Amino acid sequence: MTVQLIHYDALTPAQRAGLPGIEVLAAQRAFCGDIEGALHTLLNRPGDDVRGLALLVGGVPQGFLLLKRGAHLPPWARHDAATLHALQVDWRAQGQGLGRWCLAALPARVREVWPQVRCLQLSVDTDNQAALRLYRAAGWVDSGEGYRGRVGYERQMTLML
Repeated sequence: MTVQLIHYDALTPAQRAGLPGIEVLAAQRAFCGDIEGALHTLLNRPGDDVRGLALLVGGVPQGFLLLKRGAHLPPWARHDAATLHALQVDWRAQGQGLGRWCLAALPARVREVWPQVRCLQLSVDTDNQAALRLYRAAGWVDSGEGYRGRVGYERQMTLML
């Protein structure tokens, strides 16, 4: 089965129509939000500083994430970074290594559209142990002091490009 990480703009109309079918478990939603919120953020931010990427398996959307840079960076991010937000894999496709695959493919997608970006950053809730294991295994390193986030204290993590 073919796995791809595709920019939102390159999706077919049928693939875009399939994005709302991505569902995460309620416990995960507290950390990553839902697809409706991610699409709202993407489609209501004009310009080139917010990008959406869809994770396709056999041409069918199974995951989604947002990238931000420039004026849309959160205050904790480096000026030469792109930040990762709302990473979600459909609950029915979890446990198949798709999150790892997505993180491995992500640097190349970022370099394609934003070659000036020097690192990727994210914030993650310290109670989200599954996400912390995933990011650390993909080479992300803890890079910041904890701060009060939406759900508990969060840590900043960075992946140099």
